[in-house]
Amino acid sequence: MYKKVNKQIGMQTLSLETGRVAKQADGSILVTYGDSTVLATVCVEKKSNPDRDFLPLTVEYREKSYAIGKIPGNFFRREGRPNTKEILSARQIDRPLRPLFPKGFSNEIQIIVNVLSSDQQHDQDVLGVIGASAACTISPVPLQKVVGAVHVGHVNGEYVINPTYQQLEESDINIVVAGSDYDILMVEGSCSEVAEEVITGAIEFSKEYIKAICDLQRELCADIAAPDMEFEAVITSDEMVDDIIKDFASDITNAIRIKNKIERKNALNAVFDNVLITYEEKYPENGLRLKLAFEQILKETMRSILLEENTRLDGRTPTEIRPITCEVGVLPRAHGSALFTRGQTQSLGVATLGTKLDERMIDDLEGTSYKSYMLDYNFLPFSTGEVKMMRGTSRRETGHGNLAESAITPVIPHEDIFPYTIRIVSDILESNGSSSMATICSGSLCLMDAGVPIKTAVAGIAMGLIKEGDKYVILSDILGDEDHLGDMDFKVAGTKDGITAIQMDIKIDGINMEILTNALAQANEGRHHILRIMNETLAEPRESLSEYAPSIITMKIDVDKIGAVIGPGGKIIKGIQEQTGATINIDDDGTVVIAAVEMAAGQAAYDMVFAIVEDPEIGKVYKGTVKRIVNFGAFVEILPGKEGLVHISEMDNKRINKVEDVVKLGDVIDVKVIGIDDQGKIKCSRKAALNN
Repeated sequence: MYKKVNKQIGMQTLSLETGRVAKQADGSILVTYGDSTVLATVCVEKKSNPDRDFLPLTVEYREKSYAIGKIPGNFFRREGRPNTKEILSARQIDRPLRPLFPKGFSNEIQIIVNVLSSDQQHDQDVLGVIGASAACTISPVPLQKVVGAVHVGHVNGEYVINPTYQQLEESDINIVVAGSDYDILMVEGSCSEVAEEVITGAIEFSKEYIKAICDLQRELCADIAAPDMEFEAVITSDEMVDDIIKDFASDITNAIRIKNKIERKNALNAVFDNVLITYEEKYPENGLRLKLAFEQILKETMRSILLEENTRLDGRTPTEIRPITCEVGVLPRAHGSALFTRGQTQSLGVATLGTKLDERMIDDLEGTSYKSYMLDYNFLPFSTGEVKMMRGTSRRETGHGNLAESAITPVIPHEDIFPYTIRIVSDILESNGSSSMATICSGSLCLMDAGVPIKTAVAGIAMGLIKEGDKYVILSDILGDEDHLGDMDFKVAGTKDGITAIQMDIKIDGINMEILTNALAQANEGRHHILRIMNETLAEPRESLSEYAPSIITMKIDVDKIGAVIGPGGKIIKGIQEQTGATINIDDDGTVVIAAVEMAAGQAAYDMVFAIVEDPEIGKVYKGTVKRIVNFGAFVEILPGKEGLVHISEMDNKRINKVEDVVKLGDVIDVKVIGIDDQGKIKCSRKAALNN
């Protein structure tokens, strides 16, 4: 059945449409906002799998080049593997929807969002969230709530809903808020060192628009949505839970109270092995359900200890930060390095400085651009003591790296001040929660160690939540188990002056503004605590760069002289690079960037380029090469491509009969420029240079 609904959201009309395209999918929605359109579809496995104890939800987000009237620029001239933007948008769709599927639902679900048209003014990622929610709601998929999402900017003190890219250039925040009516499900974005009140204000501002979007979805789905499918929930039985509590409650409690992660994990595994042996006859072939019962008891026990005793798994109080150590300069040949350890989480941050030729090209619907600062995050299997195949970069690694990169971006110096390409790599060597936040800390420190003139340090902290009814506890610097067994993972990064990045995911059906505001305030205290420790190790950037970093010299030349420096077929510039060993890059605006490992090589290349573009100066002495000899004098090349005439009368202090009596072809002589006429002809004097 075809149906279409519309509503004004911000400056554009949002429309949702179903029943026209992709009708064989279980749910299909066309979402249009202005001139941007996305198609969101969902398909679900019809039979339950009783041996599956997780939700196999996959989300794919794809940007079609035809959406902006463009043919892909790669060799194959077609879309390839998802780029970073597509991966991040897919994760952004997944995270607010995942907690809204009923407990025990394990049918495989695939959500695919295709960007069909882009106005190149707005980001389409929030349209993907809206479309995916509506597609699930109209389909047999048992999504418990509809989800709305918006971008929020903050320009000149005013909040803006779904700002354009141009508005975001002037905005001090760029965050995405997703929720169901007035409950917040996800927050993510970057900021320019703003106060907590700006963030809470943006979220409060977004709620009426999210509610309107949720209402629009309900209007679309009314009377035409398929009934929720029946499924066999993979759940445990009360009898199993009661039996395990009766026989193993004390063992579970004792194991949970072990502070060391590995020892606690081994002890809990041993208890569960005993559970399997004990109930092998009573519950044959029920290992999966026994596991679920065991995890339920484990979760309830941990949460009960926290709420009743105010004590965490490792013995800390809710606001306490794990012990922190910072080391810098740990790799002798790296340009900058730092080892940041917080509890059992450890990040090795390494900064490498390169030239403009090392910039990363970005090709997406916004157009082709280049990044001179980038951060890559690697989660290594041994960091959790596991054996895993090492394949390509995972979506999780891409997401964590982007969050950390965004957090540090506001303190990165402008290219005019620091004309280097900057790459940070974070290798996670140990992990027990908050590895992306540890990356921000190690990344900030390794930049300072490299001598990059960042204006201040940046730190990050992950906040958790345990909520039972109206009672809740907010946890600072959460452990991996507290993330797994808790209700929230709220990452907050920033400097001493304000927040630079946030990311909040929850595992319940929403949180209120009171919890969010308290979490931000507690995160502020934790962040400043971490910054103080980091500053004790290295409070400001080193005064000089590493001896192994390239030396960069920047100069500006007239645009009409670029061709002279490059030469026919690049002959001149290639010759300078071969002769000096320097790397030279010339922008269309005449900016020349010369990079070399040794300063002397860079200076030599600079001198050669300068000689090409330099204009002769009257009264200045030059070393010139005799190029031609005529009866009345000699033509001397004083600058590349620029010759001056030394008249026979200006050849020597005494009278001479022939020019050849003083110079011959190829001689290098000192000459002084004594005149330049209106036609640019240069007059030189060897005699004046001798007398200079």
